[in-house]
Amino acid sequence: MKFTKLKISKLLLIGFLSLSTFSCHDDLDLSPVDPDVISENQVFSDPAQAKNALAKLYAALALTGQAGPDGQPDITGIDEGASQFSRMLFTLNEFTTDEAIVSWGDAGIPNMHAMSWGASNPFIEGMYFRLAQTVSFTNSFITNAAPLAGSNEEVKKYVAEARWIRAYAYYNLLDLFANVPLVTEVTTALPTQSNRQEIYTFVESELKALENDLAAARSNEYGRVDKVAAYALLSRLYLNAEIWVNQNKYTDAANYAKLAIESGYVLNTTDVNGNGSAYDELFLADNNSNGAQNEFIFALNFDGNYSRSYGGTTFLVKGAIGGQMVPSESGVNGGWGGPRTTKALVSKFDASITQRDGSNNPIAWGDKRAMFFTAGQTYEIQDVGVFAEGYAVRKFSNKTSTGGNGTDATLEFVDTDLPIIRVAEMYLNYAEAALRGGGDTGLALTYINKLRERGYGNTSGNVTSINLDFVLDERSRELYWEGTRRTDLIRFNRFTSNYNWPFKGGVAGGTNVEGHRNLFPLPFNAIAINPNLKQNTGY
Repeated sequence: MKFTKLKISKLLLIGFLSLSTFSCHDDLDLSPVDPDVISENQVFSDPAQAKNALAKLYAALALTGQAGPDGQPDITGIDEGASQFSRMLFTLNEFTTDEAIVSWGDAGIPNMHAMSWGASNPFIEGMYFRLAQTVSFTNSFITNAAPLAGSNEEVKKYVAEARWIRAYAYYNLLDLFANVPLVTEVTTALPTQSNRQEIYTFVESELKALENDLAAARSNEYGRVDKVAAYALLSRLYLNAEIWVNQNKYTDAANYAKLAIESGYVLNTTDVNGNGSAYDELFLADNNSNGAQNEFIFALNFDGNYSRSYGGTTFLVKGAIGGQMVPSESGVNGGWGGPRTTKALVSKFDASITQRDGSNNPIAWGDKRAMFFTAGQTYEIQDVGVFAEGYAVRKFSNKTSTGGNGTDATLEFVDTDLPIIRVAEMYLNYAEAALRGGGDTGLALTYINKLRERGYGNTSGNVTSINLDFVLDERSRELYWEGTRRTDLIRFNRFTSNYNWPFKGGVAGGTNVEGHRNLFPLPFNAIAINPNLKQNTGY
């Protein structure tokens, strides 16, 4: 997989592209708009056209350009598949942690797990520009749809969705970079830099305002956000407030998590394939219809025929296949032999081990969330570049609950939707916030045991007490490879120090790294274009 130096236009560098092109996102039931045929004024002339334009805002997080998986990328100079939002989120929030390590040696990739990145790292740059682009698209949509929204309630909801997507983009900028420009309208002026508190306040105020403007819970089309997405993102925001802005907001984190839990979204307990747990249904090709969709508060939708990308779940399925793994068993035509995990994640499931190999390494678990492939894989890692060292992960699949394949007849692209926020996370948010003094610890225990009961398929894994260390490990058991791990470790003060894992810091046994790596640097190219930007400390 070849990655080259990132190149991007000046306007995108500073985050101010006009919304002039539109992509189709079939799962949202939104049609493509040809920018050569329909002008921006026409796009916002009636609700149907405005809904078409809304597609680009969702597609900006799921897809990479105007011509399917490759050919007309939104961001040029980086491998197009690698520029997709959730794939870069995995690179920044999973490859940097105990949950994932990768055998690829392309420029910038080894630096992520070794925690030795710099301001010119193409994946850090790519994420910054992808989020800036999302802000640009949403700003333009909000401005241009405003006149129509004033007289049409449905378009008013579209604008609310655009504001949520913008808030989500800024939530990620707040988490990853902290001190970024806050831009809420289309302009070509160089923006000034805002601090983390200002970005936090903006995200909070937007989400609270949207509680009444977004569609009612469970009333929107699948794949589009409703007011529960505002509750859930507020819960995330408040859970991290003490780290990000030195404010204790654990009561708010618990309250909003509980609002999300009681909103009508439910923990999936439908074991369609009869394997003893309903957990794996969350990550199969029919997770938009097998019951898992009832747990997804926000998901990126993929379709092997209509929304193709070499990021998203195609990356999570095919990228993780190598060694003795058989691609057809995961519903795809091959594997890329890249991401796998370390023993630090595997050991989180030690309490449920049911079988060991001749070397006394675990190979089977009662907790069925331990979705590891062990045949031909070693438990220990000696060489990061060898896929067979470290257990492989089979969490995501292009198989359906009934054993069929995804819809792409070539098995090249995956149908599986990617949950970004789901009810299970809200259970965990509540539990952590409660243990930090923000809620009912008895209810927290109940929520944790509901997750464990689903994972085990029975009550054998239920516990009688929990503490914060247990909750951190439970977050890993439930949410590994879903893009939250780095943020969790930082919140527990275990990302740069106080906890090591294989090859952290580029050392086989792991080592502490500098504290400034809790944030990523602002991209060198962004600072070169905009003299108003000051680099994050330590870079």
